[in-house]
Amino acid sequence: MKPCPKLSLFNPIIVISLIGVATEYPDFTVHALSSNSFKPPSLSNRYESSLHILSLKASSGEIPNENPFIEEEHELRRKEKIQISSERKKPTRSMIDVPYDSTIKALQSYHISHGDLVMPRRFVIPNGAPDYPAEWHGADLSSTVYDMKWWQKHVRSHPDRVSELNKLGFVWERLQPEWNIVLEAMITYFSLNSNVLVPASFIVPHNDDRWPMATWGIHLGNSVHRIRSRHDFIRHHPERVQQLNGLGFIWDASEHAFQLFYKALSHFSKIQRTRDTSGQRKVLRIPSTFVVPRDDEARKDGWPEELWGYSLGEKCSAVRHKQIYVKNYPERRQALESIGFIFSPNSTLGWLEVVHAAAIYSNLHGRQLNVPQNFVVPYPPRRVTHQDGVLIQKPVDSWPWPEYLWGVPLGQRLKDVRLKNRYMTGENATSRKAQLNALGFVWNPKRGRRKHTPSPSDK
Repeated sequence: MKPCPKLSLFNPIIVISLIGVATEYPDFTVHALSSNSFKPPSLSNRYESSLHILSLKASSGEIPNENPFIEEEHELRRKEKIQISSERKKPTRSMIDVPYDSTIKALQSYHISHGDLVMPRRFVIPNGAPDYPAEWHGADLSSTVYDMKWWQKHVRSHPDRVSELNKLGFVWERLQPEWNIVLEAMITYFSLNSNVLVPASFIVPHNDDRWPMATWGIHLGNSVHRIRSRHDFIRHHPERVQQLNGLGFIWDASEHAFQLFYKALSHFSKIQRTRDTSGQRKVLRIPSTFVVPRDDEARKDGWPEELWGYSLGEKCSAVRHKQIYVKNYPERRQALESIGFIFSPNSTLGWLEVVHAAAIYSNLHGRQLNVPQNFVVPYPPRRVTHQDGVLIQKPVDSWPWPEYLWGVPLGQRLKDVRLKNRYMTGENATSRKAQLNALGFVWNPKRGRRKHTPSPSDK
C-alpha cells in the first residue's frame, strides 16, 4: 500500500478519490498540513458540477484493440518524442538531501523572476545562473520540491516552513502523481468544452482562473496524444482507462473525425433533397467556403449543435486533394460515394455536368450545339393522377434529362466557355474543345434573335 500523502480536502483530485473513482492512495486520510498556517486553495463551483461526471458516466471497458502501440511516429511527432525523452531525464544527482535553506533561496529566486511557483513539471536551473545557489545549477528544481519525499523530509514537521512556502505561492496540489494533474486538467477542459478532444498543441494557459493553478503550463494536448498513441499513464492501470471512458475520451481520433465529416455530409444531402422539390439530386455540390451555420440559422435547417461552425467545404477539398480520412480506408470511400460525394474537384464536376447536358441538347437538336444564353435544363412536367380520391402529382415516365442535371444553367455555362474560356484551361483544355466540336458547338453564334427549334422536352 502506498504511503498516505497529507493533502487538502479542497484538492479536486482528492475529492475524486473520496467518491471512489481515482484510487491513487486507497487508504487516504485528510487533514491540513498545518493547523494554523496552511491556506488551502479554493474549490470553485465548477468542480461541484463537473467532478461527479466520472462517478455518473464511468463504465468498465478496456482500450480498443484497434489502438495498438505506434511503432513509428509521424515526423511531426518524432520531435515530440525527443522532447518528451529529454524531459524525462532525471537530474544527475538527487537534490532531496540539499539543505532547506538552499532550496528556499532557489524558490525565492524563481518567484522573483516569474511572480509565482507554478514551474514547469521539470524545471532545470541553467548552469551559471547568477540568481540561484551554485549547488542548484543544472538541477531540476520543480521535480525536487514537488515530490512527497522532499515534503516529508523538509516540511512536514515544520509549520513555519509551510507558512514561508505559502507566502511564495507554493502549489501544494502538485504534491501528487503527474497522472492526477493531467486528469484534473482534462476534467477542466471537459467542463469548458464539453469534450476532451484536446488539440495536440494545446497548453494550459497561465493566470487563467478557470484552470486550477496546479495545471498551468501543462502540455495537455501532448499528454492526450501520448495516452492515445503510446498508452502513457494508463499502461497497467485499467482504473485510469475507466476514468477516461467516463469523460468520453476518444481513443481513435481518426475514426471520430471521419464520422463527424460523414454526419455533416449526410445532413447537407438531406437539406439539398428537401429544397429540391422536383426530385432528389444524386450529386453533392458543396462550395469550398461552406461553413455550417450557428444558432437560429442552424436550428432552422436542423443542424446538430456539435456541427455548428464546422468547415465542411474546406474538409471536402481536403478529402479530394489530400485523401484525408479515406487513404487506406476503401470502406470509408465507398460510404461517402453512397451519399453522393464525388471525389473529383468541383471544377471537374462542373465540366462533367456541362458536357453531359451539352450532349443531350445536341442530340435533341440535330447534332447542333447552339444553346440560347437563358436556357436552363428543364424539370419534367408533372402529371396529375387520382388515387383514393386524392390528387397526386407525378413526373412523366420518360424524360431525356437526368434529374441531377435539372436546373443547370447550360446556356450561361456555354457562354462562359466562349467569353471567359471557362473549363478550357489546363491539361484537359484540348480534349474538352474536341468534345464540344464533336457535339456541334457553335463558337461564334450569329447575333440577333434566333429561330426557336422545338425539342422533345418542349412538348
